[in-house]
Amino acid sequence: MIKKIAVLGAGTMGHGIAEAFAMHGYEVNLYETDEEVLKTVKETIKDELSLLVEEEIIKENDIPIILDRIALYTDLKEAAADRDYVIEAVPEILELKQEIFELLDRHCPENTILASNTSSLRLDDMMQKVSPERKKRMLVNHWYNPAHIMPIAELSFFGNMPEDIYKTVESLYHSIGKQTVKVLKDVPGLVANRIQQGVAREVFSLIEMGVAAPADIDKALKFGPAFRYATTGQLEIADFGGLDIWCTVGDNLLGVMDNSQSANNLLRQKVAEGKLGLKTGEGFYSYKGPAAGMVTKRYLKKLIHQLKASKYYI
Repeated sequence: MIKKIAVLGAGTMGHGIAEAFAMHGYEVNLYETDEEVLKTVKETIKDELSLLVEEEIIKENDIPIILDRIALYTDLKEAAADRDYVIEAVPEILELKQEIFELLDRHCPENTILASNTSSLRLDDMMQKVSPERKKRMLVNHWYNPAHIMPIAELSFFGNMPEDIYKTVESLYHSIGKQTVKVLKDVPGLVANRIQQGVAREVFSLIEMGVAAPADIDKALKFGPAFRYATTGQLEIADFGGLDIWCTVGDNLLGVMDNSQSANNLLRQKVAEGKLGLKTGEGFYSYKGPAAGMVTKRYLKKLIHQLKASKYYI
């Protein structure tokens, strides 16, 4: 049974992962070397928990209890020394992850399970420097942002790990309310990101062609396919619609849809102009003025409402 957890990296994903476990009673060691991040991370988590209080997910007096379950560390060896399960959520740099896993293999107990939050690097490559025995206790566990709200957790089962160890990890995620996806093959992007990129490719293409304005394209997605996807999977939808219909529509449309093998040029142009979205004040939409500060809160509230609703369809 997994009881003690460490998360390496207190950035966007790492702090949310630690928060998710702490919310469900787990003691979490959160490792970070950036002093500025360390100074603010608990306040960031507190703000996110306060929003959950507003939405009646947790109670006000739960906040200090949850925060107390998260211990901050700047020493990797100390953070991981007695842990049952260690998740790295550091930048997507292969050499960095290899170095971290080598250190963890050396300093963690024999029974410790090691995991990476990557969705773009191969597990075989990341565990090149660990012992053969440790390789049996390593996996990819890919979370979606924000980690403390989004219910998905993709877990790898690529042949290196015995079934009983996988089941132990799977049970851990179920204990914090996550919906796990068992990924059987090590492909770039795993499952959810590949599906998401397929949708995004066509969306960016439609904007580039001037088929509709950004707001209307988003409306088409939200109140069309995504409205069903919130409760029903693509394969279920195909079965309900009729596979013969889906086959015919596929033959008619796929040949004229975007089949680009790289990021859309319009997207690349936005990046070159420094229009990166919310963090720069402009992307496909403008986030300037007094209301800009409320955008993130509204976004998180929508996800929380969807999380509540989704419980009826599990």
